[in-house]
Amino acid sequence: MVRASLISPTWSQSLLTVIAAASFVTSPAVAKPTQSAEAASTAAAPFHAEGVVRIRSSHSVAETVERVKAAVAAKGVRFFDAIDQAQLGAGAELTIRPSTLVLFGNPPLGVQFLQSNPYAGLDWPVRMLVLEEADGSVWLAWSDFAFIERRYGIGDKAAQFRMASEVAASIAADAAK
Repeated sequence: MVRASLISPTWSQSLLTVIAAASFVTSPAVAKPTQSAEAASTAAAPFHAEGVVRIRSSHSVAETVERVKAAVAAKGVRFFDAIDQAQLGAGAELTIRPSTLVLFGNPPLGVQFLQSNPYAGLDWPVRMLVLEEADGSVWLAWSDFAFIERRYGIGDKAAQFRMASEVAASIAADAAK
């Protein structure tokens, strides 16, 4: 049971913002107070997600996912899983554009973040999303490691965060080109 004192209006608003930002793959733009619900449901979803880095891929979602896996292997990083979110949606009779979440990481590096703050396990291993936008463009997106560093208040692993950031950016660049 969640104690009422733990849920503040600021926290609730932050949660709603995260949910709205995270639903950009499946949901239209979040209605502004002056928009009708119908207008919001037909609007194109703008990119907005705090702490997210993204780059455009030159390939389809399926090809980009395979290229992410190859880049992960080439760097000696551990591949954990690829979750086809569109397939999950189809199983629930819900349609979304192609979207696959790829999980990978380097345990000797990533576990150091968990040593500093075990709740950092919410963001480890690394998650890289490959998705197709409404216009057919394909994007790779992942959490900005500086954002993760601030989120968990980890102040003693700056070099490790830089390394994780460089590796993720390199994997994304290799997969996108």
